[in-house]
Amino acid sequence: MKQTGDATGAHLARGGRYLMKKLPEVTLAFWIMKIAATTLGETAGDLFAQTLELGYFLTTIALFGIFVVTLLVQLRSRRYNPFSYWTVILSTSMAGTTISDFMNRDATAKYLPAGADALGWGPQGLGLGYPTGAAILVALLIAIFVAWRYTGLTFAIRDIDTFRGEALFWAAILVSNTLGTSMGDFLSDSSGLGYGGGALLIAGALAALLALKCVPFVPNVALFWAAFVLTRPLGATAGDFLTKPTAKGGLDLGTLGSSVVLLTVLFALMAYAHVKDRKRGPRLHERRAGAVGEHLPGEG
Repeated sequence: MKQTGDATGAHLARGGRYLMKKLPEVTLAFWIMKIAATTLGETAGDLFAQTLELGYFLTTIALFGIFVVTLLVQLRSRRYNPFSYWTVILSTSMAGTTISDFMNRDATAKYLPAGADALGWGPQGLGLGYPTGAAILVALLIAIFVAWRYTGLTFAIRDIDTFRGEALFWAAILVSNTLGTSMGDFLSDSSGLGYGGGALLIAGALAALLALKCVPFVPNVALFWAAFVLTRPLGATAGDFLTKPTAKGGLDLGTLGSSVVLLTVLFALMAYAHVKDRKRGPRLHERRAGAVGEHLPGEG
């Protein structure tokens, strides 16, 4: 710790300062946990809205409330905590699942469990359809990024260290997870590709993004956000594949059983990340005084 203190003092003398990092490093483990969380978000959202027949309207209100609570805990924390961070990711995935369903679906039998003629109290859904719903969400996500760019704050996850920057980050996460759900449901239900075909298409797109990392003029930040959006429909199609009936091309494992297994896997991954983070110690990064907008979109 003395070495860290000496280094901090030296950099402060040069007009810089060290800041505690609150967001994780983007590694292979990060993407594994992201896919696990988004798959669980799909199965858990469907569990509440469809299996328990609470409906998209009531479930959306409840899950959005959970998202707000988990987000406040994350925003108030002073350093990165895997349990806090990934709980917010999970809550955005669950809320995004039912928000997307409420926007895109309606009260027809196509979107209701077998034998049900309604889901919960209130409107069954707006019935906008996947293309319209996706267009609205894309426009909203672009608006968030434009506002974010206007602030001059960094888009790079490793350098986000202000309350406003983190709030913009989580707003983009919620909308991107909702958009990803719409994309995944469209590929699974309406494109004719089915769950397996949709998952293979998204996996191919993610492989193309990975290849683009070798292209010098393609910004890593842009690749990160594209991958972040695409891992959500991958989780959506994987969740549908686990839970939907075999007649529809799924494994028919049920939303409850699938959610319990995925929650166990995600919790184990969070525990592993927590132990690894504690061994590594506090993660600090330097930022020069007055250089809030130093990292611009496109800088890796």
